[in-house]
Amino acid sequence: MHALEVTDLSKTFALRSGLFGGPRDGVRAVRPMSFSVSRGETLGIVGESGCGKSTLARMLVGLLEPTTGSIEIDGSALDTADPAAFGRLIQYVFQDPISSLNPRKSIRQIIETPLKRLYGMGAAERQARIAEILASVNLREAFLERYPHEFSGGQAQRIGIARALAAAPKIMILDEPVSALDVSVQAQVLNLLAELRARLDLTYLFISHDLAVVEAVSDRVMVLYFGSVVEIGRAERIFAAPKHPYTRLLAESAPVVGRPLRAPEQTGTELPDPLNPPPGCAFAGRCPRATALCRETEPPLETMGEDQLAACHHPIAD
Repeated sequence: MHALEVTDLSKTFALRSGLFGGPRDGVRAVRPMSFSVSRGETLGIVGESGCGKSTLARMLVGLLEPTTGSIEIDGSALDTADPAAFGRLIQYVFQDPISSLNPRKSIRQIIETPLKRLYGMGAAERQARIAEILASVNLREAFLERYPHEFSGGQAQRIGIARALAAAPKIMILDEPVSALDVSVQAQVLNLLAELRARLDLTYLFISHDLAVVEAVSDRVMVLYFGSVVEIGRAERIFAAPKHPYTRLLAESAPVVGRPLRAPEQTGTELPDPLNPPPGCAFAGRCPRATALCRETEPPLETMGEDQLAACHHPIAD
């Protein structure tokens, strides 16, 4: 049984034709996608801004209602009708550690909120649990009476992680959890997340623009483009031997020490218009391998090599 099973999940945002106009066709931010994540696994999710990463994450934690599809955790369908049950299964760690914390509440109030609302703990039980959580993220109990603005970015992110851990979730969505931090602090937070995953048997979905970080922390990587999954594979293979041209474009665009910067091979640079999506493969307009077939028929996500799937009519050969 998988820790997370997503089936035909999609999100369309409704639009109106004018200030007083009626509804019109919406924007498909996430097109129907299906994938699974094993217990204890870290699935990295990458793609350009606007590809649907954050929309997907917000649907998974119940902040957005899906247009279609289902989400299952440990074989049970998630139901937003019971937020407490939802919160005990999956939690979100936000990108900006400072702005994601309520500035009017002390750290004690921030961490004890899920203990009250999700588990109904009394004061003594909360105190013991808070002490345990702070120790797990290497923070002192003296911090409990302080407020978010009194902390560095790294400390604030540890507090955000502690707040998520208070719910004792099975799955954590990490949305750019280290992008706002200095490099040395990034390493500390990544090491902490790895330690917590091993000790608490957590499952992670790790969203980031930093391909090097994603490759280092993930077991598998899922690549999104224009709201669709275009490739999924083992982290050690997907950037070294991509099957989809878009995955190769991402890999070649990432700076690497000792490698001269150069423009990646492509025939176009514009993303498709979300209000007027093209037929066929959404990447065809930017792809040097595109043919008439690509511009007419959307490619399905198919197995291509060991533990690797891609949606491409003309995949890259090894």
